[in-house]
Amino acid sequence: MTTPLLRVEDLRVHFFLDEGLVRAVDGVSFDVHPGQVVGIVGESGCGKSVTMKAILQIVEPPGRIVGGRILFQPDSGAAVDLTRLSPKGPALRAIRGAEIALIPQEPMAAFSPVHSVGEQIIEALKLHERQWRPSGPRLSRAEARSMTVDLFRSVGISMPEERIDAYSWQLSGGLRQRAMIAMALSCRPRLLIADEPTTAIDVTTQAQILNLLRDLQRRHGTAIVFITHDLGVIAQMARYVVVMYLGRVMEQGAVEEIFHAPKHPYTRALLRSIPSVNVAPRTLLPTIAGSIPHPLGRPRGCPFHPRCPDAIPGVCAERAPALRPVGSTQLASCFLYHRDEAVEP
Repeated sequence: MTTPLLRVEDLRVHFFLDEGLVRAVDGVSFDVHPGQVVGIVGESGCGKSVTMKAILQIVEPPGRIVGGRILFQPDSGAAVDLTRLSPKGPALRAIRGAEIALIPQEPMAAFSPVHSVGEQIIEALKLHERQWRPSGPRLSRAEARSMTVDLFRSVGISMPEERIDAYSWQLSGGLRQRAMIAMALSCRPRLLIADEPTTAIDVTTQAQILNLLRDLQRRHGTAIVFITHDLGVIAQMARYVVVMYLGRVMEQGAVEEIFHAPKHPYTRALLRSIPSVNVAPRTLLPTIAGSIPHPLGRPRGCPFHPRCPDAIPGVCAERAPALRPVGSTQLASCFLYHRDEAVEP
């Protein structure tokens, strides 16, 4: 394998609330290689989006990174630990948008409502000009506008010459999402983080957006971290999958192995809950027993053990299992495979 473009090592993000401590991300590790699509999946509240925000150093107070490393390999030079950079410093500002870009979950909240979408993309192009075009004359406003029109056209926005001057609230949900993708790709990033980019749009538009992202990834070779709760989307988009629950990685591996031979009971339960066209009519869908614990009352030991049908009495409730290899590409955090290996509580 090539050197990872992004390596997350034992990442921990805690929120220090008046009510107590919330360990939103509690020891997450995974790699993203150049050109690879990595899916991060799990139920709502499992820490997927907080992990993404930690990579970009945009975790809102009272949350902060308390442990681990996020190593990013720039175009030249040694890998940079993003956790060591100031969130408002020039070094991280040069990476955000230019080398690591974000497609947020809700573009309506991401775009400024008082500036046209085209104006905001032009601003991004001029701000990061020296990152994606290190030599040559400075980019003129007319050139930046022409490039923005071309970006709109490349992501399938019709009448780009007119829509470049539209405000976000004048566009449909699908067009706003395409404009956000155009903005994310404007500076030719090496890593694209897509945080549930199809959640707020209808099914037809969702399929169009997924096809667009797949096509852009193939054409430009951009690595993508695709965050979602939808395993069907992961099957279409990703080649490697990270399954999270309550701030921890339960299982990770190649998408074929995860879908055809899941090892962790949580992964198996997620896959069973996907509706199938082969199910007899009026058959109840399988569900995962119980519900996600309150963030302030997380269970001792394995976080999934209160809902797990395979929990080992006297073991899973007392110690947290370590993430260890269980197959050719798979790793699982489960005492079913490594009964004696645990991590610090």
